[in-house]
Amino acid sequence: MPDNINLSVVIPVYNEEENIAELSARLTRICQELKLSYELLFVDDGSRDGTVKAVERAKQNDRNIFAVSLAKNSGKAQAYTAGFAEARGEIVITMDGDLQDAPEEIPNFLKKIEEGYDLVTGWKYTGKGKRSLSSKLFNWVARKLTKFQVHDSNCPFKAYRNEVVKNLKVYGDLYRFIPAMAYWKGYRVAEIKVENYPRLHGVTKYGASRALRGFFDLMTVTFLTQYIRRPLHFFGLAGLVVGSIGFLIDLVIVIEGLIIGKVGHQAMLLLGLGLIIISVQFIFTGLLAEMLFRLYQEQGKDIPVYRKI
Repeated sequence: MPDNINLSVVIPVYNEEENIAELSARLTRICQELKLSYELLFVDDGSRDGTVKAVERAKQNDRNIFAVSLAKNSGKAQAYTAGFAEARGEIVITMDGDLQDAPEEIPNFLKKIEEGYDLVTGWKYTGKGKRSLSSKLFNWVARKLTKFQVHDSNCPFKAYRNEVVKNLKVYGDLYRFIPAMAYWKGYRVAEIKVENYPRLHGVTKYGASRALRGFFDLMTVTFLTQYIRRPLHFFGLAGLVVGSIGFLIDLVIVIEGLIIGKVGHQAMLLLGLGLIIISVQFIFTGLLAEMLFRLYQEQGKDIPVYRKI
């Protein structure tokens, strides 16, 4: 098979033995109908069931099926990283392996890509699967903080141009914010509606702790997308706010002391001084971050996204 092909479908899987046969068969049919050269790349995230063997059986029916197996369960970000590194397609599709994403919708993604977009993400706008209130709230907060208007930042069903997956660094749980990170890098991002089907086999891999991790990841991606090139704006603003509060507290106490003749509220005085010290630390942290980023730029690592016209 040539090094460059038209389409790569990257599917992270973890304990999805019962879904592999149907998913691979439907993907094969769709890709053949599109009459494109393709590869189906299953990335096994350290499954404990027969997922790997199920993929090997599927390979007997389609020589375009390949598998990457992580040495241990490392999380979806690591699975994406491995899949993106191996993907050879001009267009890369990502989707889950639980059949909640319908392979039959892949042509819709490709049509949108052809309109000139670099990344197209799915929006599970209604869904026959369950969309919780917490998920809707999370997406609303994400839109406000990242200033990127996408309805469903966590939808795994996406299409990318190859250059996007090669240039994105995904770690932790930041895969949920790939559209926002790509947008802030300068790539053209669009959204299309997709259906969300209920899981037929296996169990969900997401627990309650995911919500807390999601909050911290949202803070991380907000900083990475809006302040990574100007960290002093972030730390400086925080320092000014904290310092102003501390200064006002101490100013009131000093004025009160001059009028009454004695300084009271010693605890409040110490609080004000503490806030001023913290504000200075914030500002110096921002300056240090600015210097580090300038060194990073001088080493030629901050390469902008550009296109030849």
